[in-house]
Amino acid sequence: MTEESTRTTPQAAHTTPPARPAQDGGVSGPVLLVLALLSAVAPFATDLYLPAFPRMTDDLSTSTTTVQLTLTAFLLGMTVGQVVFGPLSDRFGRRPPLIAGAVLCVVASAVAALAPSVGVLIAARLAQGLGGAAGMVIGRAVISDLAHGRAAAQAFSLMMIVGGVAPVVAPLVGGFLVDPIGWRGILTVVLVLAGLMLVCVLLVIRETHPRILNGTTATTTGAATGQPAESLLQKGFLAYTFAFAFGFAVMMAYISASPFLYQDMMGLGTVTYGLAFGVNALGLMVVSAVAANLTATRSPAALLSVGIVTVFASTVVFGLLVLTGVPAGWLAVPLFTGIAGLGFVMGNATALALSYVRHSAGRGSAVLGALQFGLAAVVSPLVSIRGEDTAGPLAVVMLVAATIALISMIVARRAAPAQA
Repeated sequence: MTEESTRTTPQAAHTTPPARPAQDGGVSGPVLLVLALLSAVAPFATDLYLPAFPRMTDDLSTSTTTVQLTLTAFLLGMTVGQVVFGPLSDRFGRRPPLIAGAVLCVVASAVAALAPSVGVLIAARLAQGLGGAAGMVIGRAVISDLAHGRAAAQAFSLMMIVGGVAPVVAPLVGGFLVDPIGWRGILTVVLVLAGLMLVCVLLVIRETHPRILNGTTATTTGAATGQPAESLLQKGFLAYTFAFAFGFAVMMAYISASPFLYQDMMGLGTVTYGLAFGVNALGLMVVSAVAANLTATRSPAALLSVGIVTVFASTVVFGLLVLTGVPAGWLAVPLFTGIAGLGFVMGNATALALSYVRHSAGRGSAVLGALQFGLAAVVSPLVSIRGEDTAGPLAVVMLVAATIALISMIVARRAAPAQA
């Protein structure tokens, strides 16, 4: 073979996929820590101030329904923000949209903490969700840029230790803070977290998009063509995305129903409820750590299968216990195993889904995140549809979500493997 034949022509460079970055073997510790912070800021901003709702109603001279709109606005911002910032990161690189989103989140957080009226607070929370979404959606894309296969699954599982537990821990922390610092103080804590996120992004996160690193343009790599859209329609990507999103829906159903389940039905006090809640959070953390370690010897698909089967079996047992009318305390057992089992699901499903869309990871991450938060908004009100004296709706919602996750995993395992 001659020297000339081994060279890559400009035309070939423009038509072949961009090379993987040099960091392809994994994600460094500092980068992973910052990405975990990015994934945690939004859940903390969502759940940290929930215990302060009654006080906010009085201080702002408004109704409970209107205060609830501050949460709805944030979730709407999170959903729309992921759809916006994900594609932007594919077109302009990861770092510029990430910095822009972090700045928006800081400014909106400051306005929220100082809001003179509930209307201003609602608008600020919408903008806060938009900005906070950038960290979540682009953070997943960054990991997809830097690692794939088992290395990506390990990184996502480690990140989920923080990002997955944040929605569970945040209401407990907020409950302790609401009396000493009030709701404005809690929103100031969110402001501090957003500021820390911005500083960490500026100091630690560098550009990782393969196209930007290779110095090519969006049009020559196909980033602005129909290829990314086509990759999002792959059966494997959609199936793993559904497995992730409906697995998360199981956890959100549990979080939404937990106050009346533990306190009203099981008769636990506030402190005991917090301890029970914390035990489940600890289970999720431990299993996520175990999942990260097992990626060295087990495939992400195998670990995902174990997790989803565990979650599905737990929801079946939970439903049977509800039907048979056993003492409510027994319900805590399948809840623990089901929530802990998600430690095998969240990181591995994310890695497997994004492996199908490596050259449009921002768009893929946007679809994954938008479905995740869209489902969360749907399932939360459903679990209390028949009041606070029965766990029947919770059992139905969890079982339906777990069943869809299980079917999605089976479909994904039968789909064509992702292309490198």
